[in-house]
Amino acid sequence: MNINEESLKKLAHLARLDFDASASEKMAKDLSGILDWVEQLNEVDTEGVKPLTNMSQEINAYRQDVVGNHLEREKGLKNAPDQDGEFFRVPKVLD
Repeated sequence: MNINEESLKKLAHLARLDFDASASEKMAKDLSGILDWVEQLNEVDTEGVKPLTNMSQEINAYRQDVVGNHLEREKGLKNAPDQDGEFFRVPKVLD
């Protein structure tokens, strides 16, 4: 698939890419190669193939969400650079 200059400029703008005219020829050639490769995937027979939800055969081992031992507030705040006795204090970053 050939990429014209207008399509390349539009894609570069959308991707926030900035390159000069000498690089645009190489970029168009590389992009055409990628699109040709993707078109080859359309030739693969996928009839009856279930879509993948992930690339691994592993099954997630979820843990039970139970209350357990936790860090006491005093110990957690002990080494804080700034705290008010109940919470960490951090510098304001938004107005």
